[in-house]
Amino acid sequence: MSPANPNTPPTPPPSDDAPESKTIDINAEPADALEADSEDTAERRQFVITRDTQKRLDVYLQQRLKGISRSRVQKLIDLGGVTVNDQHPKHSTTLREGDRVHVILPPQAVRTIEPEPIPLDVIHEDDHLIVINKQAGLIVHPARSNLSGTLLNGLAHRFAQQQQQAGLAWREKATRGFRTHDPPDPEGAVEGLSTVGAAEFRPGIVHRLDKNTTGVMVVAKNDEAHWAIARQFETRTTVKAYLAVVHGNFDTPGGVIEQPLGKHPTIREAQAVRHDSTAKQSVTLYRVRRQYRGFSLVELELKTGRTHQIRVHLSYIGHPLVGDIIYGGEPITDQDIINPPTPAGARQHITFARTKEEGQRVEAEAAQRPSLIIAHPALHAAMLRITHPQTQKPVTYTAPLHEPLRTLIQKLQPQQIDAPTADSGYWIDLTAALNQPPH
Repeated sequence: MSPANPNTPPTPPPSDDAPESKTIDINAEPADALEADSEDTAERRQFVITRDTQKRLDVYLQQRLKGISRSRVQKLIDLGGVTVNDQHPKHSTTLREGDRVHVILPPQAVRTIEPEPIPLDVIHEDDHLIVINKQAGLIVHPARSNLSGTLLNGLAHRFAQQQQQAGLAWREKATRGFRTHDPPDPEGAVEGLSTVGAAEFRPGIVHRLDKNTTGVMVVAKNDEAHWAIARQFETRTTVKAYLAVVHGNFDTPGGVIEQPLGKHPTIREAQAVRHDSTAKQSVTLYRVRRQYRGFSLVELELKTGRTHQIRVHLSYIGHPLVGDIIYGGEPITDQDIINPPTPAGARQHITFARTKEEGQRVEAEAAQRPSLIIAHPALHAAMLRITHPQTQKPVTYTAPLHEPLRTLIQKLQPQQIDAPTADSGYWIDLTAALNQPPH
């Protein structure tokens, strides 16, 4: 919005009976709202109450600023963005005839998932879905602190290129401020993906992987496929199998970890095994596929899908993920391959977790070590089986390893030992996943 011309007479404030002429987006987070409150970016509006309606201030503004929730109005009042007769009011202030309401609104929001040329490893694509082998360091969808550089930004770029190559115009789906009518597409939509989840800026996203977890992800390209695949995840008729490199060796070829999970009682960023009303049932199956001196390659199958489930469960049995600094795993260098370290989370039946500050310290120290191989959780979603929403036939997708996990396993190969491994009941084809000859 252009700054106001100081030589232009002020526009008379609308009366209480005047028709609504414009609505402005205040859906930015509260902290952003007042940062944007400057003479050249903010928009100021005034209302004059022409009759004694006895309405609460927050109710009145919600009705006048159409499309803005009452909670957003209340936050704007709390931030000092609203005055009544030049005084800072409460939410419940009753408006009376003659009152002058002054509102400071932040600039119009641009709510768009912009195309960005992010490399994507596509395993499969058809008219209904696209299957990606996600690399480490890639966030799935925009969030408050990550508005670009996500998987969805990369998909938007891919679909734009496809449209252009076909001689068609790619349509950017965006919401710029509030509209007085229903927009044709939900805000956050991406041309080429389902609109389900678009309002939360995750169109087409049926399931997610953590930033540094690599591997197979399916993304829906239309609403019908989205609902069909999401239903399979909800009813647990999909098969998801992961590969992980963990600290330590196993005496048995596999087992079941059935421990309830909830928020860690003292560390905000972590989860923990808990035996109280806050915990949820959590079940992980593990199968040992290879054992090396001081390390093991484990296949994991989730029967539930809790936050950090694999990471917490493995730490609980004393085998934290290599590189999982939060839950007691350690960064690994070339020297650690030869002399395996004892991880901080090696004790069984203890939910070990480092604070954010401790984790940052360990990570910073690891970055200074020569020959560092990996300093994030050594976890890869290697295999996914779903029923295809169109053919209704089962399809299986296997994702080969990304770096640095591929290098880690290659360097562990000379350290392989004769120890118990699963000889049946597993899902992952190691030859395809590791891209190495069978052992």
